[in-house]
Amino acid sequence: MTKKRRAVPGIHPYDGPAGGWGALKATAIAVRTQMDNLTAPATLLRTNQPDGFDCPGCAWPDKEQHSTFQFCENGAKAVTWEATSKRVKPEFLAQNTVTSLLQKSDYELENFGRLTHPLVYDSETDTLRPVEWETAFNHIAEVLQGLHSPNEAEFYTSGRASNEAAYMFQLFAREYGTNNFPDCSNMCHEATSVGLPFSIGIGKGTVSLDDFDETELVISMGHNPGTNHPRMMGTLHELAKKNVPIVVLNPLRERALERFADPQSVIEMATYSSTDIASNYFQVKAGGDAAALKGIIKALLLLEQVRGDVLDKDFIAAHTQGFEALSADINATDWDEIEKESGLVRQNLEQIAELYAKSKATIVTYGMGITQHNKGTANVRLIADLLLMRGNMGKPGAGICPLRGHSNVQGNRTVGITEKPSAAFLEKIEQVFGFTPPKEHGHDAVKAMQAMVEGTAKVLICLGGNLAVALPDPEKCFPAMKTLDLSVHVGTKLNRSHLLVAKETYILPCLGRTELDLQASGRQSVTVEDSMSMVHASSGKLKPASDQLLSEPAIVAGMAKAALPDSKVPWMALVADYSMVRDLIEKTVPGFDKYNERIATPGGFRMPLPPTERKWTTASGKAMFSVFDGVNEDALVDGDDVLRMITLRSHDQYNTTIYALDDRYRGVFGRRDILFMSDVDLDKRGLEHGDLVDIETVVAGSSLRLENMTVIAYNIAPGSVGAYYPEANVLIPLDYIDKQSGTPSYKSVPVRVIQHVG
Repeated sequence: MTKKRRAVPGIHPYDGPAGGWGALKATAIAVRTQMDNLTAPATLLRTNQPDGFDCPGCAWPDKEQHSTFQFCENGAKAVTWEATSKRVKPEFLAQNTVTSLLQKSDYELENFGRLTHPLVYDSETDTLRPVEWETAFNHIAEVLQGLHSPNEAEFYTSGRASNEAAYMFQLFAREYGTNNFPDCSNMCHEATSVGLPFSIGIGKGTVSLDDFDETELVISMGHNPGTNHPRMMGTLHELAKKNVPIVVLNPLRERALERFADPQSVIEMATYSSTDIASNYFQVKAGGDAAALKGIIKALLLLEQVRGDVLDKDFIAAHTQGFEALSADINATDWDEIEKESGLVRQNLEQIAELYAKSKATIVTYGMGITQHNKGTANVRLIADLLLMRGNMGKPGAGICPLRGHSNVQGNRTVGITEKPSAAFLEKIEQVFGFTPPKEHGHDAVKAMQAMVEGTAKVLICLGGNLAVALPDPEKCFPAMKTLDLSVHVGTKLNRSHLLVAKETYILPCLGRTELDLQASGRQSVTVEDSMSMVHASSGKLKPASDQLLSEPAIVAGMAKAALPDSKVPWMALVADYSMVRDLIEKTVPGFDKYNERIATPGGFRMPLPPTERKWTTASGKAMFSVFDGVNEDALVDGDDVLRMITLRSHDQYNTTIYALDDRYRGVFGRRDILFMSDVDLDKRGLEHGDLVDIETVVAGSSLRLENMTVIAYNIAPGSVGAYYPEANVLIPLDYIDKQSGTPSYKSVPVRVIQHVG
C-alpha cells in the first residue's frame, strides 16, 4: 500500500521516462528564453559537426560525424546558455553594486547574460567598471612581478578551456616560475588520474564507442547519465534495445537509468513509449562502492573454486602482478562486513558476479559517485582489479570507462595542466623554449584554497570556472578569496567567485565555443579531447557577444607578454595562428604527431592508450592488482543516527551553472532547498515528508551546519541522503579529502539530520 503523503510546494512526482517530449519541451523553453529564434536552429545544427563547434557540455564522444543534429537536451541548454542574446553591459554594472549582486542566486547571476567589456573592481563605488585591455594586462603583470615568490600565485583552469589555451596557460605559469595548477579535475576525476596509472599505467579510460558495439555487459557505477553526460543515453538506449545487460549500482533510483525515450526515435516519440535501460538496479549505500566491489570479487573467486573457468588465468599470469595479495584480502573479508558497508545482500552481489562471469567482454563505466570519496583512488583501483580478473583490458568490447564532466577536462591534463608534472615533460619544455621550469610540485585545488585561507597565496588567476563555489566549505573559501592581493577571472558570464573581490579584481570576458574566433591568419579552430581520448577540432561561427571580447589564447598571451618581458615565447605570433600552438604541443607532449594534419580529418584522432594493446607503462611493466586499505576511520563518527550525504546536480544544472530551478526527473520544481531521504530513515527519526530539518556534519573537528531544509521521501538507499550541490557544500570540510588524490569527499559526508526548531 502506497504511503499517503502531505502536499509539499514544488514537489510533484514525475512518472514519465527520461528524454522524450519532456526533453523537447525543455529545449524549446531554453531556446525561447535565451536566444533569437532565427539564429538558434542554425547554431544547434552546428553542434559537434565537422565544421562546427564542440558542445560546451559533457565530454561524451560522437560515434561519427553526423550530418544531422543529434538531439541532447542538456547540450542544447549549454549552447543556448552561452549563445544567449542577454548582455551584462557597463550601464547595468554601474547601477548594481557588487554587494547587491552577491545577494542574487547563482542562477540569477549567470542569467543576466554575457559580459561585454573587460572589468576592474572599483572599491570606492563598490562596482565593476570597464577597463582597457592593455591597462589590465600591465597591472596584472605589475602585481605578479612584485610577489616575493612565484609560488604566491595560483593558476586555476576550468575544463572548458581548449587545448591551445590550456597549453599557453601552463607555459605562462611555468615560465613565471610555479607549478601551482589547481584545476577542475582536482574536484572530480583526480582519483582516476592518480589511481589508474598505478593499475594500468595511464590515467584515462581504455574504451572507445566501438567497444560499446561489441560489449556483452555494462556495469554502471555512481553516475547519472541523463543529466551529467546525456549523449551517453543514446549508447545505453542502443544496448538496451539489443538486450545487452546493463547492471546499475547507484544509491538513488535515477530516471534515465530506468527508462528513456529517444527524442530521435520516430516510433518512441509517436507512441509515447520508452525503453527500459537497467536490466538490474542495485541501490548501494553512499560510500559503499568499495564493499560492493569486494563482494563481487569475493563471489567471483568462489565461482572460480567451483567451476575453474571464471578467471582469465593466462592473462593474469602474463600481464599482471599482485593477484595473490588481492585474493588473500578478499578471502579475509567477511560477508557480514560487506553487506553492512555496501547496503546490499550477498545474493545481489553473487548475481552480478554470475553475469560478469558469463560475459566475454565487459565495460565498467563510473562517475563521481566513485571518485568523490575519501577513498576515491582506492575505489577506482578496485574497479580495475575486477576487470583485470577476467582479462577485460585490451580486447574488443571491454575496458574501463571513467565519465568525465567538462568537454575538455581530460585534454587540459594531457597538455600540461597538472601540479605534478613529469620530469620528461619539463625537460621537453626546457629544450623547446629555453627556460628552466620549476620542478617542485605545486598546489592542487584544495591546497590552493588552503594557501589562500592561510594568507600565503596572494594572487589567483582563473582561466574560467567558479572556484570558490565549486570547492567545499564556503565559510572558509569565500572570505579567503577577499584577502587576496589580486584575483583575475577569464569568463563569459558573471558568477559568485568573480564577486568575492580581492584588494584588486579583474574580470576578463572571452569568446565562447559558439563564436567566431578571427585572428590575423584568419578563422581559428581550437581542439578538445573527449572522455575516450579522441582529439578533434572546434570552430564557432556566431558573431561575438561584443567587439570587446578576446579569445582565451589572446588573453593568456596578453598577460604573459606583459608579465614576462624577456620571454622567448612568441606570444603574439601564437595568437595570430593557433596552428603554431599545436606545433609546440606536438614538440613537447607525446601522442600529438602530425597534430595539425590529423585534426583536419573529421572526427580527429585518438591519443595513444597503451593498455588497449596490453602494454602497461607501470613501474613493473605489468598491470597491478591492489588491496583496498579500508575506510578513513579517524574522519568518521559512528552511530545509528549518522547518515552519509551525497551532493547532487539537478537536471537543470551543469557543474556550478544552474540553468533553471527545476529537477524534472526527481520531481522537484522551482526550489533547491531539499534533502532526499528514504522512508526507512524518515521513520527512524520520527520525520515526515515535507518536514523542515537541520543537517550537521559529523567529522572530527568540524561544526558545519545547514538549516531549514525540506526533507522529502525519495527512493534512495537507506543510510544515505542527498542534497544539491553547491548549496550543500557548506557541510563538507575543506580538508575532508581522499589523501591520495586530494579529491574532496562530496559524495559520502557523515551527517546527522534533526528536526528544525523555530
